Amino acid sequence: MNNTLIDINLLNEEIGKFGIKDLNNASIREIVGLVNNLQEKTGVKFFRMEMGVPGLNPPEIGTNAEIEALKRGVASAYPMVNGIKDLKTEASKFIKNFMGIDIDSESCIPTSGAMQGTYATFLLCSNLDKKRDTALFIDPGFPVQKQQFAVMGHKFASFDVYNYRGNALRDKLESYLSQGNINSIIYSNPNNPSWICFTEEELKIIGDIANKYDVIVIEDLAYFGMDFRKDLYHPGKPPYQASVANYTDNYVLLISGSKIFSYAGQRIAVTAISDKLYNRAYPNLNERFNCDKFGYTFVLRIIYSLSSGVSHSAQYALAAMFKAANENRFNFIDEVKEYEKRAIIMKKMFINNGFKIVYDKDIDLELADGFYFTISYPGLNGGELLKQLLSFGISAISLLNTGSTRDEGLRACVSQIKTEDMQELEKRLNMMTTNINNR
Repeated sequence: MNNTLIDINLLNEEIGKFGIKDLNNASIREIVGLVNNLQEKTGVKFFRMEMGVPGLNPPEIGTNAEIEALKRGVASAYPMVNGIKDLKTEASKFIKNFMGIDIDSESCIPTSGAMQGTYATFLLCSNLDKKRDTALFIDPGFPVQKQQFAVMGHKFASFDVYNYRGNALRDKLESYLSQGNINSIIYSNPNNPSWICFTEEELKIIGDIANKYDVIVIEDLAYFGMDFRKDLYHPGKPPYQASVANYTDNYVLLISGSKIFSYAGQRIAVTAISDKLYNRAYPNLNERFNCDKFGYTFVLRIIYSLSSGVSHSAQYALAAMFKAANENRFNFIDEVKEYEKRAIIMKKMFINNGFKIVYDKDIDLELADGFYFTISYPGLNGGELLKQLLSFGISAISLLNTGSTRDEGLRACVSQIKTEDMQELEKRLNMMTTNINNR
């Protein structure tokens, strides 16, 4: 007998309304919609772990700067498509101070969130060389980036890095790059959803491969500085945020304000292109874009066409936050360490209730605690486990959506679970596991 918090018949009915045949294949937005409906119809407050929404207040440094900019009247003026000077200057300094990497301010372009930055970069890289028509994802990764490829109609390949850590990564990358059709390599670091962090050895391998085959590495740094095993807030001093930029000039860095500054609602980020790549000419670009320079095409052909620039006031907000961090007035990493605290508590709860952590190691090191972690439960695949969690008012997403081969796993996001709610979460997990064991 199922003693669930959410009536199973209602749950099945709502799943059917969304046309979801297997929860293991349901998208993030489908789960969001499903949970919204269930909350409304039952009055049960769900523990929302399915979507990576910041769970902290935005810094006043940013909001005050944006308010001041709006009061000055910037809302009435189109921003320059390549970004305001203050933001470009502070972004360049930020990359130098917290990554140890030199990038000219001209090569730092604001975008409407990192999502626009990835779309523009994917589109550009897919048109550099007719023979290189495929991008390569080092998975697991952010599912919507593959949706962007579907919208563009361009090709991609992918592999789950779980069994190819350390030196094994080299042979795996070689097996793809040696075919001659790969134009770019994409990954996030720290990783969404597994929270693995590439080692310097692995980043060097990726950089070496990029140099050998002349492909572009697209490094998604949405969770910049969140490898909390290291103290990465020392402006201008190591240790720095790890990056492939130390090993190749063929790179594009995506630095978002959404998670590190809790500024997701204003859709503001920076795409930083290596100076060498920014100024590099690709003859094939002429055919489609009527210009051959990588950076020029990115800004004045693609970004201009997509949005004609980025929210004027939000640029001032991000510039102010970068500036405060650069000047040692704003320890943004201390601000987001709240996620580490929540992850430690939540992972222990899940483990104590019989769950396993799917991606549990960085080669031979314990995985960091941060924005996400991955879970499984003995005897259940991901879809079955998700249904069990939903029936007790807990949501997550399947790892299959992220390019993972671990079909038993789910991604759990800690950001929306507050400390005062932890006791109730633990109670529901205990109810769920008791229910499973009594079947």
